[in-house]
Amino acid sequence: MGKRKNKSKRGSGGGNANKPEGAGAADTASAARKESVDADEHVDMSVSNSGTSRTSGDASTTTARPAGLESNWAILSTAEQALAELLLKAGQAHLFDGWDTAGTNDAEKHAFFAQVQRLHDTYPDGLAAYVDRAKALLAESATGVNSLDGWTPAVPEGAILEPGSAKYCEWETAGKDELKATGFVLVAGGLGERLGFSGIKVALPTEITTKTTYMEFYCKYLLAVGAKNGGKIPPLAIMVSDDTHDRTLALLESNDYFGYPKEALTLMKQEKVAALADNDARIARAANAEGRGDGRYGIDCKPHGHGDVHSLLHRTGVAKRWEVEGLKWVVFFQDTNALAFLSLAAALGVSQKLGLEVNSIAIPRVPKQAIGAITRLTHTTEKETKVMIVNVEYNQLDPLLRASGSPEGDVADPSTGYSPYPGNINQLIFALSPYVATLNKTHGVMGEFVNPKYADAARSVFKKPTRLECMMQDYPKMLPLEAKVGFTSLPAWFSFSPVKNNAPDAAKAAQAGTPPGSASTGEADQYYAVAEQLRLLGCKVGKAPEATYTGIPVSLGPRVVIDPSVALNFSEMKKVFPSPDRVTIGGEATLVLQGPGEVEVQSLELEGALVLSVGKGTTVIVKDMVVKNKGHVVVPVSGKDEPDEVLLMRGYRLEKQDELRVQAPANAGRMVLAREGNLVPEAESLPVKIAAVSAIPTKPVNPQAAHVTAPAPTPATDVELEDKAVSGNCLARAFDCFKKKPARA
Repeated sequence: MGKRKNKSKRGSGGGNANKPEGAGAADTASAARKESVDADEHVDMSVSNSGTSRTSGDASTTTARPAGLESNWAILSTAEQALAELLLKAGQAHLFDGWDTAGTNDAEKHAFFAQVQRLHDTYPDGLAAYVDRAKALLAESATGVNSLDGWTPAVPEGAILEPGSAKYCEWETAGKDELKATGFVLVAGGLGERLGFSGIKVALPTEITTKTTYMEFYCKYLLAVGAKNGGKIPPLAIMVSDDTHDRTLALLESNDYFGYPKEALTLMKQEKVAALADNDARIARAANAEGRGDGRYGIDCKPHGHGDVHSLLHRTGVAKRWEVEGLKWVVFFQDTNALAFLSLAAALGVSQKLGLEVNSIAIPRVPKQAIGAITRLTHTTEKETKVMIVNVEYNQLDPLLRASGSPEGDVADPSTGYSPYPGNINQLIFALSPYVATLNKTHGVMGEFVNPKYADAARSVFKKPTRLECMMQDYPKMLPLEAKVGFTSLPAWFSFSPVKNNAPDAAKAAQAGTPPGSASTGEADQYYAVAEQLRLLGCKVGKAPEATYTGIPVSLGPRVVIDPSVALNFSEMKKVFPSPDRVTIGGEATLVLQGPGEVEVQSLELEGALVLSVGKGTTVIVKDMVVKNKGHVVVPVSGKDEPDEVLLMRGYRLEKQDELRVQAPANAGRMVLAREGNLVPEAESLPVKIAAVSAIPTKPVNPQAAHVTAPAPTPATDVELEDKAVSGNCLARAFDCFKKKPARA
């Protein structure tokens, strides 16, 4: 086999959302891997007439071939024979056990070697290097070696922010202008099967009031950033895999990219690595590998970890392109955390004012809580002192503290009730230019680890195959001592509520007193985060009583959903609600404010459901409104009567019994939605007639007319638009207000 002159790309170059740009699994960040990784090259092996393989530049060696391979040698190409020799030298002869003789299942055999070639090409330094690295790490794991031995932990420096405070608003003001100079990277996690969902996770709805998916929500946020900053929409790169690439592209294309510009989006496809069956790093065979039915001719493959995102950004040239375009920051965020962007402006302010190269968004963590901790580690020898601020896994932190002179381990600070070590949520902000410089030196390859689940006390048998992994939050380990690394800690209610568990597992977590991480808590926490900001502003906002669905307690009200085009952050919420003391929202109410136009809620009393959508170029001022109707009702569901898996994973549905739905037209200027139910141009005193929109669309009476959509009419209404109840007949002159038949959301 010829010497591998270059490390190869993991996938193909693209340049737009229709083609994946590159792909990647990373090797350990050793000096031996600092050569180029930007060219594809298949193995080059010369094979002698005797069947003995020779590696170019090395002495000739003869490897005994197992029977399954020997009986098929003649049908293999030169490249396939080279790969077979590579496997034998790496101790993988078992992969040929049970092979049929030539003439039977030959197509599957060639497909096997194609898979081996891909695994070889897409791992830096090749498949043999992967096996060698795995043997070393598995040996350390089996003997209990701790990679952090000799390191001393300490609490790092960082900013602890309290939403709504004067200091928080200062940070947010400093950072909101940085949004337009930021590139975004979505580390798309994968399929939703573990959650009980048959699609990809970014296709899940963030909540079922509007049914906005995570992908749509993220696109809307970036569109709003562009609209509020001169029209320049931030670029988005999405890391996908073989499992998610086609589905992600289909989701985007079928929804016209949710209005997001196609040319600003890049899909980067990550490759997998071989699974390992035992401590000898024997590659696992698959019962149904890569869609093939015969496990004798397939290799079990697993994801290499989200640390590959760095090598992908380097190999595709995305990071460098963003720097050339004048961007200053790159933000990494997860696939199912709808709270990710609430604090982003403030966190960018921290990065900007403190000059941080790396800023980890963090949350207060309870001691021994099962999330990593942002930690300052110091290692001192006679020759040097090394310092790094990195994520330390929760199961490593407590023993590390005990071994470093803190016999009590990871315990709470009496003044706060939380561990002094903030919790890592894998939302990161990097300064772009230093990041690009580091990628140029390291090619973005992260150090690896292995985490087998053992079936015996001797740590000699695995419960299931394992693999080498890498994590994106280990990036600071690659930085020099002088690099400024810090964190921004915010309350979890304002920054972190991922959807990662199915209902049964989430119910167990709830019983254990840990965050459930379910679809229902993700939705409830999204409502709560908006409602709590309104409370901080001074609005009077109730809270729905807690109820239990699928064993998970949640409070699902009030259901307040504010589109990013209406308010991106807390300071913009202040503009939407300029007179908070005149706003009252009931605990079971539903309030939906949607753009792309603007909204000012000056005074509102809401008991029921109000959905207000405003067209571009229009501002609607809600003034002296009292809206009371039956609204939306949460109804439990079960598998016996509910076919919708989105609702089954929650354990409930919304029955939209009644709602006031107002659609204001585009380019109508400033209009007032007043207590009489009239939509009035702000500069005029006479009302503009509002056209009713029924099942058959009607034409507006004039360009300034608003549309009120509603279900089938009934003789009466529960809506009030004055301090005293107004009958449905009196309201008919302003708009048609109807009751809805029960509908399922």
